Amino acid sequence: MNAAFLIISVISLVMMTIHSPESAFSSMINGVSGAISLSIKLVAIYAVWLSVLEMMNKTGIDKKLSKILKPLIKKIFKKESEEAYDWICINVSANMLGMGGVATPAGIKAMERMQDGSEKATHNMVMLFVINATSIQLIPATVIAMRASANSQNAADIILPTLISSGIATLLGIIICKVMSLKKDDDAVLPCSIANNAKSNEKGGLSTRIDNIKSALCKLKQKRNAPKSTIKSVDKNKKGGQKCNK
Repeated sequence: MNAAFLIISVISLVMMTIHSPESAFSSMINGVSGAISLSIKLVAIYAVWLSVLEMMNKTGIDKKLSKILKPLIKKIFKKESEEAYDWICINVSANMLGMGGVATPAGIKAMERMQDGSEKATHNMVMLFVINATSIQLIPATVIAMRASANSQNAADIILPTLISSGIATLLGIIICKVMSLKKDDDAVLPCSIANNAKSNEKGGLSTRIDNIKSALCKLKQKRNAPKSTIKSVDKNKKGGQKCNK
């Protein structure tokens, strides 16, 4: 991403110097001053919300919110540790309050707790990533702050549209993740069942061959252990049969 932004900035600067070189330097100065002022406003907003989050932590409201969310979180994210559930609840609750900067460290901690030792992302890790990307927001604090900095007359009128759109996006993301995880599990189970059937067939063929060899060996042993009188009687019977035929 850093390389992409660098390329975009260089191309923009080159095009600006070609078309209007006299306004290139002034546009750069205005852009830098606007970015600094926006950063200061966002820092102030985040400072307020971080203080609110700290007060919630001291009063135990975040733990109560985690208890409310934990039954739903356990149904969505199955077979995880309690510590992972705690970090997921903090991440989701921070996203719901519009504090994306606060939710990011909690999401990283939750991802670390959900690792299974392999280099691949698990189904629960993908699910958490999708929920963070869609993120239901009850109070979109960052967007409200940006609208307020742009002199919006009613910066908070986007709360209801944001809640509806983010809720639908999160629901669809969860459904798609569940469907894809079930499909992957079925694809992983089918080759295993085919391999097990092939192994059982191979074992069955080998067992029948071994039984045939054992029966042939038993017959040979019976012939060798048979008494000589029976063998002579059998030979006489054969000779008598031959004379009758003549």
